[in-house]
Amino acid sequence: MLFIQYLEQIYCHTELKSSHNLHYEKVGNKEPVCIEDELPFEIPDSWEWVRLGNISTYAQSNQKIKATNADKEIWQLDLEDIEKGGKILKRKTVGECNSKGDKTLFKKNNILYSKLRPYLLKILIAPEDGICTTEIVPFNMFGGISNNYLVYLLKTPHIDFFINSNTYGVKMPRVSSDIMINLLIPLPPLEEQQRIVDKIEEVEPLIDKYKIFEEQLYDLNSSIKDNLKKSILQYAVEGKLVPQDSNDEPASVLLERVKKEKQKLIQEGKIKKDKHETVIYRRDNSYYEKIDGVEHCIDDEIPFDIPDSWTWCRLNNLFSIKSGLSYKKSFLNAKTNRMVRVLRGGNIYDGKIFLKNDDVLISSDFVKNELYLKRNWLITPSVTSLEHIGKTAYIEQDYYDIVAGGFILNLLPHLNNNILSQFVNHVCETNYYKKQCQRITHKSGQAFYNLSREKLLNVMIPIPPLNEQNRINDLLNIITNSLKQI
Repeated sequence: MLFIQYLEQIYCHTELKSSHNLHYEKVGNKEPVCIEDELPFEIPDSWEWVRLGNISTYAQSNQKIKATNADKEIWQLDLEDIEKGGKILKRKTVGECNSKGDKTLFKKNNILYSKLRPYLLKILIAPEDGICTTEIVPFNMFGGISNNYLVYLLKTPHIDFFINSNTYGVKMPRVSSDIMINLLIPLPPLEEQQRIVDKIEEVEPLIDKYKIFEEQLYDLNSSIKDNLKKSILQYAVEGKLVPQDSNDEPASVLLERVKKEKQKLIQEGKIKKDKHETVIYRRDNSYYEKIDGVEHCIDDEIPFDIPDSWTWCRLNNLFSIKSGLSYKKSFLNAKTNRMVRVLRGGNIYDGKIFLKNDDVLISSDFVKNELYLKRNWLITPSVTSLEHIGKTAYIEQDYYDIVAGGFILNLLPHLNNNILSQFVNHVCETNYYKKQCQRITHKSGQAFYNLSREKLLNVMIPIPPLNEQNRINDLLNIITNSLKQI
């Protein structure tokens, strides 16, 4: 029997080819209508274009049953039990679901098609009898047409795009029965259907394996820039990124200038005097720290070697800390001509601050002038999640409409120098610094960690000569911009 004769026996609508090689559709006794504009691509001469409703039971009503009346031991399939692509995630019985309302009965080997959110491709062949949500349509093919072929066909990009271009509903898009019934299907002969299915099943394991490799490659590509940047930063803070220059003023001289500026701020009452004065120095190939005049060897605290012109210091030798703005909810209701943006931890990313549409706005009436962010400050969260502990941002300019929030610490430099503040910000981006911060935090609640100002000020960081800091900052900026282009 010719394939076209076979098709004529299983449905009443017939697609024909004219002598001019055009496709026509004849419905019952009506005159044939040219459907050439509907056909998306060419198919072999032995294939035919057909409507899904004419070669399947999709148009037929399915038997419904109340969930409360169904056998408690049979399978109940809900949409959340199906993974995107049609894989069954879990099997539940009617008794386990304890559902109410109408369900649809289906039989083993039925095609199960989800008409809700069809882009998820929740299409499969039922491995056993059961009941399902009414959002799933069970159906069978006529005349021995392969259910497996039809499932693979419904997942193809062309069919998927067509169906999802003709859904209704915005939040819960569905495909109507009319669209599915009139869906044009390219249908090969039965033997070729099976050969297609066999070939797909042969290559599917290879595709799955390729998908795993592709995902691994994507993860590698996504992380390689971040890992490369961290490695370069570590090289920078170990004195390995730029050449040393013997003409550079040693870092110890820079710290003496910082110390004088700090003493001046204390005398002016702008900051408080440290409870314990400290200084770190090297002697006889060992590191020592003098605290209140008493010397201690701190070789065990030194994490890596640095050049001779560099020195180690505590963060409190360079910065004082001030908490951000704490506000009451009632402040949010006050509106004035000048509103002030309040930054939170989510505004700190990649060493800088980023403004967001959902930032909190406070009337300037509630903000003291001393809290507005100033150039060369650093800010860091005092309460945050584990993965964001230690993230820091450098403030590039003075702001008169932005402050840090109450869970943010402002680090105010004793020496107001952009080169020094930028370099320290780079130190804060290293894994070394973040691990130091993680070590000194304590958990507050189930998901958050608290970083105290006292412990933060005690963190030890390496400091190079100021000229070398400048060279490091310039090169890191070039490298960072280059990495963004990759």
